[in-house]
Amino acid sequence: MRKTRLILAVLLFPFLSAIAQEKIDLGMLQKIREEGLNHSQVMDNVFHLTDVSGSRVTVSPGFTRASNWAKNRLSGWGLENAALEPWGEFGKGWELQKSYVALAAPYYKPMIAFPKVWCKGTKGSQNAELILIDAKDSADLIQYQGKLQGRIIILNRMDTLKPDFKADAERYTDEELKKMADNVPAPPDTAAMRRRREQFQRQGSFRVLNALKNMAEKEGAIAMLSTSPRGNDGTLFVQGGGAYAANSPENFTDVVIAFEDYMTIVRLLHAGIPVKIDMDIKTRFITDDMKGYNVVAEIKGTDKKLKDELVMLGGHLDSWQGATGATDNAAGCAVMLEAVRILKALGIKPRRTIRIALWSGEEQGLFGSRNYVKNHFGDPATMQLLPDHAKFSSYFNLDNGSGKIRGIYLQGNEACRSIFQQWLEPFKDLGATTVTINNTGGTDHLSFDAVGLPGFQFIQDPLEYGTRTHHTNMDSYDHLSAEDLMQAATIVAAFVYDAAMRDEKLPRKELPKPRGNQRGF
Repeated sequence: MRKTRLILAVLLFPFLSAIAQEKIDLGMLQKIREEGLNHSQVMDNVFHLTDVSGSRVTVSPGFTRASNWAKNRLSGWGLENAALEPWGEFGKGWELQKSYVALAAPYYKPMIAFPKVWCKGTKGSQNAELILIDAKDSADLIQYQGKLQGRIIILNRMDTLKPDFKADAERYTDEELKKMADNVPAPPDTAAMRRRREQFQRQGSFRVLNALKNMAEKEGAIAMLSTSPRGNDGTLFVQGGGAYAANSPENFTDVVIAFEDYMTIVRLLHAGIPVKIDMDIKTRFITDDMKGYNVVAEIKGTDKKLKDELVMLGGHLDSWQGATGATDNAAGCAVMLEAVRILKALGIKPRRTIRIALWSGEEQGLFGSRNYVKNHFGDPATMQLLPDHAKFSSYFNLDNGSGKIRGIYLQGNEACRSIFQQWLEPFKDLGATTVTINNTGGTDHLSFDAVGLPGFQFIQDPLEYGTRTHHTNMDSYDHLSAEDLMQAATIVAAFVYDAAMRDEKLPRKELPKPRGNQRGF
């Protein structure tokens, strides 16, 4: 132990002497490394959040199972005030109870298929003929009036798969990390801005699709088939299928199938060969409790002057329905759980209170974290701030898959650069070196940033996140990297410890201006 501390001190001295020096407890950091890398429980955490709990759509039985388990886990480790904290009304929950989709004619073939969330079922087993719809605008739909009853709808498309010669999984290269570190502040590109661009690009097709669904509902069609060429090789990108507000009607049955199956059907129909589908989908809407809940728990601060100040860590617990949401974001939640377990196992007495939060409703618009911030710290619409806003130090988030931490995004907060560089230095041998001024985008740290609170997301190796697991039927336990998650939990625990023990709160950016009623971040 003494030898390790000496080595760490020698490595750090030239670096720390060049900048304002942080008080770094090398002995405690070594204990954190030992506990996090050699006695980890992170994979047990993720097992319970995925295989045991199932998919975790907000206000679903799977989410309830996972959130109750997490609360009990935190209490069992000795954290205080573990609770499921309501943040407001979410809307209708949803559960998939049965799903069978297969090609029945001209021959039998099982298909990879998942209904979208908040879609109704088929009212039992159906054997139905498909109808091919080719419509560029609502006027084109007139020709299909009176032809949809008892049919399954498929939209015409002419695209084909193109070979991809890149590996599904990758890690950041040294060159890519250096480019991140050297970046200057980028123009703001918020999740809200991206959503508006996407909506503008698709609004024409959305209008046609909604008009078609309304017509299909009125005429008694059974379902609609959807797909995406992004989801090749059996991977389905499957998310929500419509509104979920308490007073919203049940959405028309929309089923995503594998692109290869979809295009087989289109080619057969173009050739004049009738196609039939066997389909049996059963779903359940949950309306007895439509509130959203976050899981919260604390390690209380012990310093007389600083104990009411707050350091937070978290990630979103909700997922989509195609798999068990392992990389998005059971991995992040498992890491944050492991980080506080490490700190409790070492018996630390933090100067500031440490609070973990596992959010719900992130996939629908950061609802859990946004409302938590509004309830506890301030409203970004008006910038009317609550007293706890002044007592807040920092929030650390993890939500980019299973890859190990390679550094941290500053979220435009240049004043934290040297601090985080020093905090990362003891973990250089674990591959965590990079501090970039940039922001990773749409996840829960943005809720804190929106009211001027220091909120940060870690840089993670992409692995298969964007190519294979994010919002897909492949997002399962088997796509996790245990070694990477242990490294991530160790570094998060160290960052939280450093923030909780620091003499001062982390520096803040200038307060943002009121957002008004603008949605999203």
